[in-house]
Amino acid sequence: MADRNQGVAAVLSSLKGKDFLSSGDLSALQISALLELAMQLKNAERRIDLGNRVLGLIFTKASTRTRVSFQVAMARLGGQTVDLNPQVTQLGRGEPLKDTARVLSRFCDVLAVRTFEQKELIDYAHWASIPVLNALTDIEHPCQALADFLTVKETFGEVEGKTLCYIGDGNNVAHSLMICGSLLGVNIRVASPKGFEPLSEMMNKALELSQAKAKIEIFNNPLEAIRGAEAVYTDVWASMGQEEEQSVRAKAFEGFCLDEELFSKADSNAIVLHCLPAHRGEEISSGLFESVSSRIFDQAENRLHVQQALLAAVLGGL
Repeated sequence: MADRNQGVAAVLSSLKGKDFLSSGDLSALQISALLELAMQLKNAERRIDLGNRVLGLIFTKASTRTRVSFQVAMARLGGQTVDLNPQVTQLGRGEPLKDTARVLSRFCDVLAVRTFEQKELIDYAHWASIPVLNALTDIEHPCQALADFLTVKETFGEVEGKTLCYIGDGNNVAHSLMICGSLLGVNIRVASPKGFEPLSEMMNKALELSQAKAKIEIFNNPLEAIRGAEAVYTDVWASMGQEEEQSVRAKAFEGFCLDEELFSKADSNAIVLHCLPAHRGEEISSGLFESVSSRIFDQAENRLHVQQALLAAVLGGL
C-alpha cells in the first residue's frame, strides 16, 4: 500500500497549485491517479488532512450534488467551505471579476466556480493566484466526467477499451465525457438529434487527445450508437438556461428516451448512468432508472470522492 500511495502522490504532485478548467487539463496518467486516489478515499484506505484550508464556492447556477459534494469533500479533508453566492456578495452589485478574484485569493486557498460562460471561468483563473476548479460551465463539466469514469472503473475493473454511449443533447457533460474518455482510451459514442450534436471544436479536441487509442463517434440514431456499449448514459434534454426551449427540444428528441427496449441493444452486462437531476419518462424511463443495471446513485456519490482527490492534489496534501 505504501508503494501504491507513493506512486499516486508522485503523479499528482504536478497538480499542486494548478487550475482544473477542462478535462483536457489533465493527462491520462493524472486522471488514472486521481481515480485511484478517489477509490482509496472512498474505501477508507487513505486519510488526508489539509489542516483548515478554505474552499470558496462561487455558484451562479443552481446546484445540489456539486455544491454538497464539494462542501463534504473539503470537510473530510479537514478544511472549511465559504459559500460566495453572487446574490449576497458584491459580485451581484457589479464589482469587477478581476477584483473579486484577487481579493478572494487573499482569503481562500482554492475556488470552485459554477457559471454559464467558460470565458468567465478562464478569467477567474487568470486573475486569481490560487487554484480555480470548474464546477460546471455551459461548455464542460469535468468533475462530473471524473465521477462517471470512476463508476465505470468500479464496475468493470478497467476503463480502457470499454465503450460508453451517451444519448441526448451534445452538452457540457457530453463534451467532458468525450475529452476525458479519449484520454483514458474509452470509446465514446454520442447520439443526438440533428442540430443538437456536440460542438465540433470539442469533438476535434477529443480526437486530438485520443491519439488513436479511442474512437469518438457522433450518431443521429440512438439504435446505431448503443449496440454493444458497456455503459449507457443520458442527461436532461434542456440544461439550465434552456428551460424556454423545453417544448421544442421534447419534439426534437422524440425516440431518444433511454428505455428498456433501447437498452436491450447494449451489452448484456451494461450499466445505466445519469448525472441527475432526471426527468423520468423523458430522457429515461422510470423502470430503467430504478433497475438493477442502474449505477446512478453510485455515480452521484462518486462526485464526493473524485473532488476530494482533486482538492487534495491541487492543495498539495499528498
